[in-house]
Amino acid sequence: MKILKVLATIVVLVAAVLFGGGLLLSPKFHIERSIVVNAPAEKAYALVADPHRWKEWTVWNRRDPAMQIEYFGAASGATSGWAWKSASEGDGKMTLTAVEPPARVAYDLYFPDFDSTSTGDLRFTPEGSGTRVTWRMDGDMGANPLMRWMALMMDGMAGKDFDAGLANLKAVAETP
Repeated sequence: MKILKVLATIVVLVAAVLFGGGLLLSPKFHIERSIVVNAPAEKAYALVADPHRWKEWTVWNRRDPAMQIEYFGAASGATSGWAWKSASEGDGKMTLTAVEPPARVAYDLYFPDFDSTSTGDLRFTPEGSGTRVTWRMDGDMGANPLMRWMALMMDGMAGKDFDAGLANLKAVAETP
């Protein structure tokens, strides 16, 4: 009986730390990565401003080749986008919200499983004979204290995908 009381106390303490600690954490997160592409900004920009071309370089499509994708809106640029359904990568929707050829593409990203919306952009800045591509995303995990722990880990989790995606973008953009 004493063991059950100790275990119950430990469970209550862990729950209190997770819940109470989560209330103290910010729900906001920021992810930012960049890479230099040995190609003109226009070439890298074209791979981002057209939703159909994201599957050439993002890691999510490569991890799930069976991902169901539906494109909507304009063919490219602002108001274009796509929604996807994936058993391994989850479901989501990305809408391009602003384009500044060949300097910037901004987007809204929605994940229905978490009822969460993030905003982000990719920026293309001349650097030497190439282009620095910077990919940024900001989001808010809301009031749920447990989701705030996830916000704390977003850079580590999604940052790896940004790094891999940028490496793939570099490889595709540098191909003659």
